[in-house]
Amino acid sequence: MGQRTVTLSANGRQLACHAGHRNLLEVFEHHDVDVEYQCREGYCGSCQMRLINGEVTYSEKPLAFIPEGYVLPCCCLPVGDVELEF
Repeated sequence: MGQRTVTLSANGRQLACHAGHRNLLEVFEHHDVDVEYQCREGYCGSCQMRLINGEVTYSEKPLAFIPEGYVLPCCCLPVGDVELEF
């Protein structure tokens, strides 16, 4: 999978998601973007954020409840370019 772009809606900042990133949380960390998280595995749901545009995929189904239209950056990757409410 090639490079994808993650856009943060609050300021329009665009982050590159490379093939080596295992999840969106790693993308944020790579670009020095602070994100609230605790478990890093989809158990707690503390990192959830609203997906404005695009689609993500999960390597495994998270245990935390995810409301419609939200994603858990700790355990998902964008399928293509995405925009997140941040």
